Amino acid sequence: MSRDTLRGVNEEDTAAVYQRAYDSEEFHELRSRLARFVIPVSVAFLTWYLAYVLLATYAHDFMSTKLWGNINVALVIGLAQFVTTFGITWAYVRFANTKVDPIATDLREHIEGELKDVEGDK
Repeated sequence: MSRDTLRGVNEEDTAAVYQRAYDSEEFHELRSRLARFVIPVSVAFLTWYLAYVLLATYAHDFMSTKLWGNINVALVIGLAQFVTTFGITWAYVRFANTKVDPIATDLREHIEGELKDVEGDK
């Protein structure tokens, strides 16, 4: 919704619309769904990354263990970090498209409708 659409709507009315949206069950469900995905995945990835850093710092012998030719454990785990990052990105996009975006779209459309109603009352 553009600023032009909101001309003539006072700040109190606009604030009231957004406050109702914030207080709505849909908004809290949206935040809850997002947190239930983002927090565990973030903790898991940061733990995985920290494990790599700690292994690289304190387990030189283990990390330099050759697996195939010149490929060692450190290289495999380092590349797995990239694979994990792409996997998390793919999972998040899929999650957002199916679980978050539909609720967010409905909520946005509801807010825009309320703002248009408030503007129409002026």
